Amino acid sequence: MSRSTRLRIAAPAALMLALAACSTSAEPAAPNDPAPAARVGTAFELPEERAYPEGIAVDSRTGDVYVGSWTTGAIYRATAGASRAEIFLPSGADGRLTANGLRVDSAGRLWVTDHTAGVAVYDTGTRALLARFDAAAADKPFINDLAMTPDGSAYITDSVRPVIYRVGPEQLADAMANGGRGNLPVYADLSAAIGPSAPGSYILNGIVADESGRYLLTVDMASGNLYRITVQPQPAITKVDLKGGNVINGDGLELRGDTLWAVHNKDNAISRWQLSGDGATAELRQRVTDEALRIPTTMAHSGDRTLVVVSQFDRGGPMGDGTPSNPFRVVTVEGI
Repeated sequence: MSRSTRLRIAAPAALMLALAACSTSAEPAAPNDPAPAARVGTAFELPEERAYPEGIAVDSRTGDVYVGSWTTGAIYRATAGASRAEIFLPSGADGRLTANGLRVDSAGRLWVTDHTAGVAVYDTGTRALLARFDAAAADKPFINDLAMTPDGSAYITDSVRPVIYRVGPEQLADAMANGGRGNLPVYADLSAAIGPSAPGSYILNGIVADESGRYLLTVDMASGNLYRITVQPQPAITKVDLKGGNVINGDGLELRGDTLWAVHNKDNAISRWQLSGDGATAELRQRVTDEALRIPTTMAHSGDRTLVVVSQFDRGGPMGDGTPSNPFRVVTVEGI
């Protein structure tokens, strides 16, 4: 991918033409696990034109869904059952240029990454900025996705440096008590595991944590590898043994129990994997492709609904000029 500071993903014109020719399909699943055809429908619409959404988070306490705009940094909120989201935080709020990864923690705080700066934490009740954590500007980071563990820690990927940052509950409490600012420290360095990368390439993207908080999984979107990081006592990094496929162009991840989903952005695809008990092995169970996903960036489950962000990055936004199809929307995908 290109190294433009405003680019999330990029593809040559030939690839965009190929995307336009995609058709709905369900690729073969594992034996005894039949794959029904995927069905894509609208979950809710977004209220602004040229929003080009990127991240999504569900507040499990209320059912509210939050979506971030890559191009403006605005945050939208769709209340449970709503067909159209509202503006929760306007464009440029608190100097935020983009909104990439989103998560709502168990205390109802919304975490939002800005790829040029770091991560901000908001009170979903008052919309107040509680704290922000800044990455070192000299590192020229690309702060991307984040995952929460049960102890309240946030783990955050950098897409141009093979590192994961961590903000623990103690750091959050300290920042909130001392002016609301803090630094974004590196927690784990995956350089040795990943090896050399091509200049200008994007590496780590989506990240998830298992329910117990024992380990993290993160995707190297360039190589199609998945990495497991043991959280305690020290980060131990191993490559997950992928059986039956890979996660090339992997963007957002979703983990429920021993089932892992990966969104493949430029492929307009979602894959479903069966994890071993320790997360060391993942077997491909199903992969679906549908051009209606229009460069999906991430997904989340809200109750029994599978919600997928349709970015339309191939129609402008980070890819340059283009005419998106309004309104932008988050879709439901059944059959995956």
